[in-house]
Amino acid sequence: MFTGIVEEIGTIQATSIDAELGKELTIGCATVVQDAKLGDSIAVNGICLTVIGFDQSSFTIGVSPETLRRTNLGSLQVGDPVNLERSLAFGGRLGGHYVQGHVDGTGEIVRIDPEGDSLRVTVRPPARLLPYIVEKGYVAVDGTSLTIAERTSDAFTIALIAYTQGAVIMGRQQVGAVVNLEVDIMAKYVESITTYQLSKLQSAER
Repeated sequence: MFTGIVEEIGTIQATSIDAELGKELTIGCATVVQDAKLGDSIAVNGICLTVIGFDQSSFTIGVSPETLRRTNLGSLQVGDPVNLERSLAFGGRLGGHYVQGHVDGTGEIVRIDPEGDSLRVTVRPPARLLPYIVEKGYVAVDGTSLTIAERTSDAFTIALIAYTQGAVIMGRQQVGAVVNLEVDIMAKYVESITTYQLSKLQSAER
């Protein structure tokens, strides 16, 4: 479990791809390896991944073919920046919202508009995710917990303050960038319960 509060921006140092096993990434960083152990979970661009090796300035994770299909990790190259967050410690401060690190799909940045010292960033998600996205609700974009400022029929907009622009990779991204999206888990639970109850009611009426 994560909070969507990015701890630092890391840099891809090395990649290796295996057609059957997937991909390994080595990520340079400073903060998230301070107390690292083999088997720990670290969110990389919002994806919960397992540490399979580390030293004082980097860690390595394995990425399955399934994860490559569902996220933007397959396109990462050496030198690319990534958002990093360690898993939430029991009793820790929850500064964002509950983020599982299970990406629901990818979206595309379609517009960036300056507004004072902030940026309004508009993202077009897959149509199947739009029902879970509501104005003033939460969404994790590349693992960053963000509040939805506006939602239209095919996109949503978030506002990045000056501090956040420097603390997460979205502040460096351009129109056309592909981003990982995780919608609020509560919305998915509500849908599942409602669908189940509705199916029981319909069965009883037959």
